[in-house]
Amino acid sequence: MNFRRVVVTGLGAVSPIGNNVPTIWENAINGVSGAGPITRFDTYLFKTQFACEIKDFDPATTNMDRRELRKFDLVAHYAMAAVAEAISDCGLDFEKEDCNRIGVILGEGIGGICSLEDELKAYALNQESGPRFSPFLLTKMISDMTAGIISIKYGLKGPNFVTTSACASSSNAIIDAFDQIRLGRADVVFTGGSEAPISNVGIGGFNSMHALSSRNDDYERASRPFSKSRDGFVIGEGAATLVLEEYEHAVARGAKIYAELVGTGLTADAYHITSPHPEGEGAYRVMKAAIEEAGLKVEDVDYINVHGTSTYAGDIAEAKAIKKLFGEHAYKLNISSTKSMTGHLMGAAGALEAVLTVLAVKNDVVPPTINHEEGDDDPEIDYGMNFTFNQPQKRVVNVAISNTFGFGGHNASIAFRKVESK
Repeated sequence: MNFRRVVVTGLGAVSPIGNNVPTIWENAINGVSGAGPITRFDTYLFKTQFACEIKDFDPATTNMDRRELRKFDLVAHYAMAAVAEAISDCGLDFEKEDCNRIGVILGEGIGGICSLEDELKAYALNQESGPRFSPFLLTKMISDMTAGIISIKYGLKGPNFVTTSACASSSNAIIDAFDQIRLGRADVVFTGGSEAPISNVGIGGFNSMHALSSRNDDYERASRPFSKSRDGFVIGEGAATLVLEEYEHAVARGAKIYAELVGTGLTADAYHITSPHPEGEGAYRVMKAAIEEAGLKVEDVDYINVHGTSTYAGDIAEAKAIKKLFGEHAYKLNISSTKSMTGHLMGAAGALEAVLTVLAVKNDVVPPTINHEEGDDDPEIDYGMNFTFNQPQKRVVNVAISNTFGFGGHNASIAFRKVESK
């Protein structure tokens, strides 16, 4: 079967290190930490009192009016802002396009948890007057609504849904979008993901699992992937959108092309509900699958934007998987975890990291893994591999991979390449 080629023609994002793609990229290259004290609620009873929140978010960037904004959760606000930037960036004129062939496929791991929490608090305070809930509660809460309101806002009538696979959600969405285009079911898909999990439930739940860092006195350096002193991930929030487009369609309209999406992989650890396979078995297979689908060799890969959450087991397993798959080439490619700066955006992590991976390919610069200190080496990690600690590295990036792994053992890997003419 002859698959159609798929390229990236637009990007949009809001994140803890910037509310648009140019700012995010500049801060990522400069190693800026997005962590800070939590401002959403009083954290004095919580073990973890910091997170990677979005700062100075402007609701006007969503292209929604105040009445619309009240109907939807923050997770949708972030997604709408990211999509609006991506639409502007890609230069699509919907009036000149067949919108029946333009889709929206996003990923969310949790959905409207803040709205659900707020409604339950209000209910608990007003039980004597009977159960009173907002008529918009369910549409704020359910994950699929984000893709739905984007399609409604812009009249996009192609494939439309939201994927949920914990922290791999938005990578799964990107892979689904890729398949829709290469199989001929759509010409353009707005894809990526959104998450707004910074709440009492989000922080309290992950604290009870001992998953979050509690480095409250040094929060800017708390996310420290591949360092011995790592003590958990730093939760983040935000959204990112990639415009995936069929190659000939993009060329015909004179679109700028960032990179080509050439291979994907999906596997399951089938091991544990929260812990990865200790030898990175699923991570090994998912990267191998993406490389093989792309028709590449392991030696072709220049950079891996790793899952790298700053958890004890996860970082070791992923490092082992890379060493096993790439062999001697593992010492020649670059590895970095941009979560060291952005925190872990949960269901939106794969989307934001895909944006940064695409920009690494476009600009031939690898963003760093920040917060590693001299003498903080983990004996279970091979530091002969280049984790791009603390400083960006300029190098030709012809091929790059983005990894995301989720609770439940879900693994996703996506390979991007510089665009080659026919």
